[in-house]
Amino acid sequence: MNLKLIKGMRIVAATHNPGKVPEIAALLGEDYEILTAGQLNLPEPDETETTFTGNAMLKARHAAEQSGEVALADDSGMSVAVLDGAPGIFSARWAGPGKDFAVAMKKVEDRLEEIGATDRAAWFTSALAVAWPGGPCVVVEGVVHGRLTFPPRGDRGFGYDPIFIPEGGALTFGEMEPAAKEAISHRTRAFAKLRAALID
Repeated sequence: MNLKLIKGMRIVAATHNPGKVPEIAALLGEDYEILTAGQLNLPEPDETETTFTGNAMLKARHAAEQSGEVALADDSGMSVAVLDGAPGIFSARWAGPGKDFAVAMKKVEDRLEEIGATDRAAWFTSALAVAWPGGPCVVVEGVVHGRLTFPPRGDRGFGYDPIFIPEGGALTFGEMEPAAKEAISHRTRAFAKLRAALID
């Protein structure tokens, strides 16, 4: 089996978020036809793994088997050193059913205050998996390290971006120009590895 993403290939993005399509297209290049699991009405699997790579592989394999097409999935989140890596794979769940990340960021701040932590080290992880129907799965991971700041700053980006300052920077991801964030983000780093493995 040729483990390459061939130009013109149809790829199913294992997401029900249509907003992910332009992001994936921008990172992969415009050479692929990208559909989402939502567009194909595929069910969402339970994320039962304990790591980002495990959940990305689970979602990619599920979408590949359900659709019969090559599938791409990502699993990402923020980890805080003194919280033993939390929220980690539960990053979205900390935002509650309404996906309110103001709630999630407050929860992080409250946890740090509860334990009297002064260490603000944190990192974002993005795991990307590509699965072939009935075949192999390739997974890569990108990480960006930084520190937390409170209160949240900036209204760009999404999720925990307003409290995260990348290493060597002064602005939060929420304050940075999108192009500046994309140049160093965990997802960009993961896609660079994916391109090297399966495209270039």
